[in-house]
Amino acid sequence: MGADSFSPDFAGEALIEETGACPRIGLALGGGGARGLAHVHALHAFDDLGIKPHRIAGTSIGALIGAAYAAGMPAAVVEEFVVEMLGNKRLVASRLWRTRPSTFAEFRADGGFRLGQLNAERVVGAFLPLELPLRFEDLAIPMSITATDFYAGEVRSLETGDLLSAIAASAALPAIFRPVRRDGQVLIDGGICDPLPFDLLAGRVDLSIAVDVTGGPLQTSDKLPSPIDTMFGSSQLMMHAIIQAKLAHSPPDLVVAPPVSPYRVLDFLRVRTILAETAHLREELKRKIAALCELRGFDIEVSRA
Repeated sequence: MGADSFSPDFAGEALIEETGACPRIGLALGGGGARGLAHVHALHAFDDLGIKPHRIAGTSIGALIGAAYAAGMPAAVVEEFVVEMLGNKRLVASRLWRTRPSTFAEFRADGGFRLGQLNAERVVGAFLPLELPLRFEDLAIPMSITATDFYAGEVRSLETGDLLSAIAASAALPAIFRPVRRDGQVLIDGGICDPLPFDLLAGRVDLSIAVDVTGGPLQTSDKLPSPIDTMFGSSQLMMHAIIQAKLAHSPPDLVVAPPVSPYRVLDFLRVRTILAETAHLREELKRKIAALCELRGFDIEVSRA
């Protein structure tokens, strides 16, 4: 599948008025579950270049990692945080255990027992860095987060107000989390309608860069895929189709898609492996950003980390 070919596409036609000035670069971080841990390397690329995105758009895991960066956390700190949070199975289990309702009243308020559906705000909140502000307005970098309006059947761009509920809604994969109520809307996984939200950057930046971590089903044996692999794989195929349709209509200036298909959506405990095996994204993206800027009349010096 094309999502595994690491081939940036200088496709956009953004117009830059002042040649030589620092461009306003927008960064779109897509959804993909644990595969999205590779987004950390994109943050490193920006830090290595000594530049910051003018705006960030994120879906699901891209919303979570993007929000940490938008809050002002350097890439190295974001990486250290995700490894610390996800690299120890017992600590992960402990944090998940603490998200359960502590009283029957809280249990009822959560909607009672729902097989296979966790409270997204509780779970996401347990794994967010303390440095994250409560509201969008307090982020150092403006951000847009996608979620899907379940009843309207439309994508919602969340840009103001409470940050936790926005991230939780964007990550509320129906098979895992119950829907999130926010501002009178019932919201679910942003990846259902907008898995790679570079469209939210259009008209707001000079150059747009998108990191696609959708991946796809990977055949590892002659056996039929398990029910859960079939479910997640089908979702990846639909997300890939949406992204390809968007790229055909109005592509960003640069798209990168690291090879993430070997990892399952819920492989968060493999954080060290995922980061190690996708580390090439850092240097590749630095070179591609510099090449794009040079193509458009900007000078960015590339140095190795």
